[in-house]
Parts: sequence; C-alpha cells; structure tokens
Amino acid sequence: MNSAGIIDLIPSPLRRQWKEDGSYPDRSVYRLFAEQVQRQPDAPAVLAPGQRITYAQLHDAVLRLAGGFRAMGIVAGDVVAYQLSNGWHCSAIDLAVAALGAVVVPFPPGRGRLDIESLLRRCGARAFIVSQHDADMDICQLVEDLRPTVLSLRFLIVDGTPRDGWHRLEALLQGAPLADEGLPEVCADTPVRLLVSSGTESEPKLVAYSHNALVGGRGRFLQCLYPDGKNFRGMYLVPLGSAFGSSATFGVLSWLGGSIALLPQFDVSAAIRAIEELKPTHLLGVPTMFQRIAADPALAVVDKSSLQAIVSGGSVIDQTTIQRCVEAFGCRFVSLYGSADGVNCHTTPDDSPEVVFKSVGRPNPSVCEIQIVDDEGNAMPSGTCGEIVARGPLSPMQYVNAPELDARYRDNEGWVHTGDLGYLDAQGYLILAGRKKDVIIRGGANISPVQIENIATSHPDIVGSACIAVPDADLGQRVCICLTVKEGSPRPSLEELNRYFRQQGLETGKLPDYLCFYRNLPLSPAGKVDKKRLAAELEFVGSVAGAPA
Repeated sequence: MNSAGIIDLIPSPLRRQWKEDGSYPDRSVYRLFAEQVQRQPDAPAVLAPGQRITYAQLHDAVLRLAGGFRAMGIVAGDVVAYQLSNGWHCSAIDLAVAALGAVVVPFPPGRGRLDIESLLRRCGARAFIVSQHDADMDICQLVEDLRPTVLSLRFLIVDGTPRDGWHRLEALLQGAPLADEGLPEVCADTPVRLLVSSGTESEPKLVAYSHNALVGGRGRFLQCLYPDGKNFRGMYLVPLGSAFGSSATFGVLSWLGGSIALLPQFDVSAAIRAIEELKPTHLLGVPTMFQRIAADPALAVVDKSSLQAIVSGGSVIDQTTIQRCVEAFGCRFVSLYGSADGVNCHTTPDDSPEVVFKSVGRPNPSVCEIQIVDDEGNAMPSGTCGEIVARGPLSPMQYVNAPELDARYRDNEGWVHTGDLGYLDAQGYLILAGRKKDVIIRGGANISPVQIENIATSHPDIVGSACIAVPDADLGQRVCICLTVKEGSPRPSLEELNRYFRQQGLETGKLPDYLCFYRNLPLSPAGKVDKKRLAAELEFVGSVAGAPA
C-alpha cells in the first residue's frame, strides 16, 4: 500500500515486464513535462479562443501552484480534487499536484450534491478547487454545507470572486514558485490521478491510475494515432475531468509534447468557430457531439483543412453517423472503445471504411490486451460473443475505497471485467454488442438497444437516438426510442418509424413500443447520452405514448 492508501492489484511481474519492454517510461508525469519545457519552451501547450499558453508559461504556473499547495501542507499521497470548466488552469493543477507526488481528482462539471459528496468522501480529498457557480448552482455554498460531513477536507479554493474562508486560485498562481530542484522525486508506480466513472453503479466510481499507466497507456494510445507527437493538436470537446479527457494533460503535454485546444464547455457554434481559429489536427469527443456539429450548416463554410481525424469514444457509433462525419468534417474517422476501468481499443486513420464501420479496431497489447470470456471466465473462440475483459500497460491500480467493486470486476491475474459484450472476428477485430445491463428484456426476449439506435440514426432525418427500457406490468419491460431530428425535418410517427425499422430488417419482436422526441438528448457530465436521466423521465411513458418530451 502506498501513502495514498491505494493498492496496486495488477500482479507486480506484469508491471515489471511493461517497464522492461519499454511500455512504461518509468518517470513521473511532471518530470516528463519538464523535459518537454526544456525542449520547446515557446511551443503552444494550451490553446483557447483568443488565448495561447506556452510550455514555459504553463511551467511557471505549475511551480507557483505547487508552492501554494505546499504552503498549505499538501504532501505526497494527499488528494486534491477540483470541478472546473475546461481551461489551462486544469492542466496547471494536474501538473502541480503531480509534481508534489500528490493525487489529482478532477470531477466533470455538472455533478450535483449527491455525486460531489460521494466522490469527496470516497477519495478523501484534503483540498477542493471549484468555480463560484456551475449552471444555476452556487457550488461554494454547496461545498460549505457538505464540509462538516467530509472530515478529510481542509482547504477550499475558489476560481473567482473572493469568499470568506476560501483561498483564491488566482492568488496561488501569483505566489512564489517552488524551485524545480526542490520538488520531490516521485515514483512512477504511485497513483497520480483518480478517474471518475459513472458506469452502472448507483454512485460514481473512482479508479486509481499510476504515472506509468496514464502515460504508458493512455498517452501511448495517442501516439499510436499520431506518431509525430509534437505536432499533435487535439481539441477536447469532452470535459478534461472525464475518463476520455484524462489523456489531455499527461498524454498530450507530458508524453507527446503536443498541444491541447479547449472550450469552457461544449457548444456547437463555438466548436465550429474554434476549428477554424485554433486549427486542431484532431477532434476528440463523443458521438452526440459529432452528430450535432455535422448537422449544423455552419460547419460547411469554415476552414477545416487542419483536421486529420476525429476521434469518437464514449459509446458505440453507427455507420451512418460515421459516413456523415467523414463527409461533413472532411477527414478520417477513428472509433475508440475505452473506459475509466482500464480498457482501450481503436481503429486507426489508415483503416478502411469497412473496418471502421463494423469494429473498434484490433486490440493493441502494448496498450491493452483484450479477451472474450463466458460467464465462468473461460476464454471464448473467435466469432463468439461474450464479456470483454482487459489487461495491459493501461490497467489502473484499483477502485478507490470500494473493495466490493474490486471483487466484482477484477481477478487475481489483473483482468478487468468490463460488463461490455462483444466478439473478436477471424481477423482479430473487436466488434461491440452492447452492455450486459443494457439489454432490454421484453416478455422474455432479449433486445439490444445498440441495434435499434444504429438503425434509427441511419434514417436521413434523424440526428441522434437513445433506446430506453420502460417498466411494464405485463411484459416486464417495453422499448421507448428517444430521437432528435434535423432542424426543419418532420417528426415521424411511431408507425412510420417502425415501418422504416422493418424495411431495414429489424425483427418485429424488437420494434419500439413508444416514441419520444427531444430537441437535444440530455448529456451526462462526461458528455454521453444520459440514459439514467432518460429512464427516470420516461418511467411512466406508457401513459403518454408517442407524446413529445
């Protein structure tokens, strides 16, 4: 057990093997970043509309923050949490905390009181950094109300207006910098970041990652996409506090020496303008984001010549959306399958359209090995659908203060059970088939939401879809399809939609029972379609079948 109280459940011979074969740099993320600063001090590190932060400027901010944290008493193993919109402050906090050997825990903005309380308790945060407001909620007041019940919390830091009893982030950034040589030597096998994963649990999970796993796993995944790392310029449409966003600071800045481009939050119009202004080589987001951008006519008139690929993760994406994106963005498409729990597989920019349409690429054992197993954990042959399990340099250390999750999802050989279904075809490509818990059971028949959603978005007038199970006294569950349609397009009736489903070959027994329309499908803090919220809203949909939401 290390000073943060986190145990590495990956067998030590495997970690040792990944060091010996070069998968791990075996240097801390701060030391790797400092090396990039020496190589290219004037290169852009973080870009935003109207703003350019160089490596040298970011390094100065990191050392000043580290000095402020140390003056507070933050030491190796302590946990520093924050909930901030995307910006260069996030990267500065990540690196300053890492430089002290402490552990950073970003929460994606948008989480409410229950989630924040659960996360703060579980991670044992000593410091919490927040903006004054998140949407219409006074975050500072919420944290003050929670403080008596979160005994570990000692230091409150606000990015914004001064407040009694709070430190100001701006004041810390103006404080005296620590000397680089005064920083501790940090072991690359110790934890550096806890990733937040909502998953299917009632409360969000925290997953511990070491320096080696973040850089040697998530960082090297980016290098696989774009070997010329210093020219990588990734625009992160997802929150940096999400698992998908975790590769930004430590992967792009510490490992590749590239640049990250950011918007405070996702907005279609702002994203389109930023593509032209910031000239990213890669866009990283989730399918709903790309669907909305591709459907906006403004995308057609901006300069997109810098784009080399869009990287879509977070959920399964369908062939029609991929085709629309390739046409609208004018670049290659990379489909990514990954999660905070420690899984990664992706297509490459050089893969044929057929490979990208049907799969999420071949597993790369130098980042993450993948197997398909049955309910007893036995490996299954090619072409047979089962649960996806993962293990490799990317693998996290453990679930934080959740032994029940370690017992449920980890085994003694270091494999993580994802709860996702899929199979490896004869050529070794991974084909996803949904989640175990997402299967809708109507009258004893299993129905895959992914299949229905993919067919729905192939309709020329439909931008996005989500298939939700709703309770039914007779059949147990029924199927509700939630749709967004193109601006100005007519809304199909349930009868018209089901006729389209039948024409596309969907079995009659899988046709949706109910249909709801949304202007925009609700998104979780991580940017995915928020199916939990949809399910709660549609719990009594049977009484308003076919009515727009």
